[in-house]
Amino acid sequence: MPVAVKEITSVVVIAITLTQIPAFAQNPTTSPAQQPTQIVPAALIARHGNPNRLFLRSSVALIIDEREGVTLHKRNADEPRPIASLTKLMTALVILDANLSLAEKIEITQADRDHLRGTKSRLHYGTVLTRLDMLHVALAASDNRAAAALARTYPGGRDEMITAMNAKARELGMTNSRFADPSGLHSGNVSTANDLAKLIAAARDYWLLRVLTTSRKVIATNWEDNKLIGFRNTNRLVHRDSWDIELSKTGYTAAAGNCLLMRTTIANRPLVIILLNSRGKLSKFGDSNRIRKWLINTELRVQSLKVSSGSV
Repeated sequence: MPVAVKEITSVVVIAITLTQIPAFAQNPTTSPAQQPTQIVPAALIARHGNPNRLFLRSSVALIIDEREGVTLHKRNADEPRPIASLTKLMTALVILDANLSLAEKIEITQADRDHLRGTKSRLHYGTVLTRLDMLHVALAASDNRAAAALARTYPGGRDEMITAMNAKARELGMTNSRFADPSGLHSGNVSTANDLAKLIAAARDYWLLRVLTTSRKVIATNWEDNKLIGFRNTNRLVHRDSWDIELSKTGYTAAAGNCLLMRTTIANRPLVIILLNSRGKLSKFGDSNRIRKWLINTELRVQSLKVSSGSV
């Protein structure tokens, strides 16, 4: 595992005590009545699933059965596109790889201001958070100042951070990806759905990312005045009990459109879902719900075919 587990564990215990991060229970799956009675082999889902019934509003889509390694559906999965704040997942991987102290306090400064797009932040100048809380806010709340502060305090600074992000991409075989900043605001942050699937696969080795990306709320301590700052997860599906999500990141810029990546479980099937350039603020969530309905309906249809014909 790339992260020093012993060190991270002790830091997390301290951080949970100090920052009052609650324990987040795993969301329950859909009710048994809505699920197939058996798990259909992924190859049969890929064969019998009609993509015309998906009606996705995302121009790029990738659905992978993670357990069997089978692609259930893909659309323009090798098309390089800006990925907006999905970039922050790579930022987090590089921070964790560096084995920096997660208890170290970091101050937000004018250097963390978004001069490119002028985005706002609830982390005012002078706010002091631990590195763990900065990661939490950057990932769950997709805060750009938090990402900038993480890069500024990376060994060697922002430029070294970006170099490390691109080196990590090469290490993971993300051959069609490049990173230009730690937040995703720059349209030079480009990847493909297939490359992002490799990033998600790598993130499985970072157990901390599950907590940081799927918690419904972030309660961070501002050590400048000892007050708490609350944030909500930008992925609306995380807030729904009907979804069981193990990794999550949202993103949006005008160039990238609305973006979403997730590791999730639907009807006992572990999945990777990647949606890029989705039209409309809520369309990536609508597409996710359509994917879930399509998958369950396809499984039920394949099961009925097996019963009626004895073979599919």
